[in-house]
Amino acid sequence: MDTVDLARLQFALTAGAHFSFVALTLGLATLVAVIQTRATIGRSAVHMRMTRFWGQLYVINYAMGIITGLVMEFQLGLSWSGLTDFAGNAFGAALALETVIAFFIESTFLGLWIFGWGRINRWAHLALIWVVVLTAYASAFWVLIANGFMQNPVGYRRDGDVLHVTDFGAMVANPAATVAFGHVLGASFLVGAFVMAGVSAYHLARRTAEREFFRKSLRLGIGVSLPASILTAAFGGIGFGMIQPNKAAAFNADPVRIAQVQAEMTALHGPGDYVPPVGWVAGGGITMLTAFGLIFYLSMGSVPLMLFKRVVYGFRLWHWTLVAAIPLPFVAVIGGWIFREMGRQPWTVYGLLTTADAMSPMTEGQVRFSLIAFTVVFAVLVVINYWLLARAARRGPGEVSLGGAPRPTAPERPDPALTF
Repeated sequence: MDTVDLARLQFALTAGAHFSFVALTLGLATLVAVIQTRATIGRSAVHMRMTRFWGQLYVINYAMGIITGLVMEFQLGLSWSGLTDFAGNAFGAALALETVIAFFIESTFLGLWIFGWGRINRWAHLALIWVVVLTAYASAFWVLIANGFMQNPVGYRRDGDVLHVTDFGAMVANPAATVAFGHVLGASFLVGAFVMAGVSAYHLARRTAEREFFRKSLRLGIGVSLPASILTAAFGGIGFGMIQPNKAAAFNADPVRIAQVQAEMTALHGPGDYVPPVGWVAGGGITMLTAFGLIFYLSMGSVPLMLFKRVVYGFRLWHWTLVAAIPLPFVAVIGGWIFREMGRQPWTVYGLLTTADAMSPMTEGQVRFSLIAFTVVFAVLVVINYWLLARAARRGPGEVSLGGAPRPTAPERPDPALTF
């Protein structure tokens, strides 16, 4: 592998890992907000316990997502200075808005939500989690605005080797970003729903004492999974109609169309290899579609089953199937990400900046060292996150620390030396 391929592999591993954290965060945050809304309106004790249990899983994953995001941003600046020099003025505003929303608004309100249990009005506490959810959506939206610009650059002018924004509205309305946002939201709901359904099925299969707790959780996870599947498929279908010609040719592995695309790109941009890696693009797309097909049919088959208490409590084959299906939406998400990003190659900003030109001036040894370092760091973070989530999920709602009653403070005793 040459230097460019090593740098691409490094960013693929870091961004792909971070994306899996983000998908679970968006999905679980929404489900937690829905559960807390039900608990607050109906004063339901079981739903409040559900809020605390699933909220704790959400907080664990959120914290790890923040860490991986910081490491990824450092890696972006280290390896891809050519991209920021060329197009930083264009998509930098979107990333700046994402940073302000994610690290100032979302994190602040999440902190208030975490430490506000039992200390603030229940309606105000409910409002906090919905602010967190909406700012999480906004954060994802601005990231996709930046990514959409690289997929389909619009609203810019070029001054030499630097791009400048001329129409910010066109960037925001870019279909490569807005359609992807709907697709990512639907996929995130699927990730959260399958994690909730799978964890609940695990406890029901083991005949836990918290049967009612996990029955309600299972029904919510399954109930969300089917409409989330339809939402994901709808935006995915629209997105398929807008993909770049070279990506479509690589996905279909059509040698005639690939040759046509190569000839057209050569006429426009001069000599070069303009065909993306066919194996990666086709493999990513097929993986995404296969995993999604399994998700959709499992969701459809599970919806009628969840309506019967005896089935929910006693159908252990179904329970273990749902447990085994927890990784499916993650596989679909990563496959879709590979399809979207690898299909853009050899361009970083489509039609304007190649990946080779986007790289920082680094030697092969430097890239290899950073690849190993970042891969090790992310592997450790992924393992830690999985271990923390699995441990918290396995222990169940009886050992949740989030939302515990504040410890009463002992009354202060007067110091004898200060008494008169």
